[in-house]
Amino acid sequence: MNFFHPETLTFWTTLFFLIFFLLFIKMAWKPILKTIKEREKSIEDALLEAEKTKEEMAKLQADNKKILNEARAERDAMLKEAKDLKEQIVSKAKEEAQKEAAKEIDKAKQVIASEKQAAIKDLKNQVSELSISIAEKVLKGELKDKAAQMSTVEKLIQDIKLN
Repeated sequence: MNFFHPETLTFWTTLFFLIFFLLFIKMAWKPILKTIKEREKSIEDALLEAEKTKEEMAKLQADNKKILNEARAERDAMLKEAKDLKEQIVSKAKEEAQKEAAKEIDKAKQVIASEKQAAIKDLKNQVSELSISIAEKVLKGELKDKAAQMSTVEKLIQDIKLN
């Protein structure tokens, strides 16, 4: 047998190739396939985990939006309550101020009325004193003569205008 003959060379090359191929399948092919399957499984698991994480993030975002909306609603309710309370306090203060002002006005009206009555009484007293004084002077002058009476009346009128 000539190892360098082309027919023999093809035979041996084919034989070595088949032996190598069988050894490769027996020793390397299964571990390579196993490694590839493990890699595929880990990638698939990672994708599933990423999908789960994505869903959880969506849930968390929805929860965050819900909590934020609830907080806003609570804040708005608190602001409305505070505004209502403020308006109520201002309204009460206005009512009390109006009541107090009405009391003060009534007191002032009473004081003015009493002062008016006192002034009217004083004025009546002065008028009556003046009237009596004039009547007294007129009667004294009338007893003397008519010309003297007229001059007395004119004099009294001038005195009254001066006072």
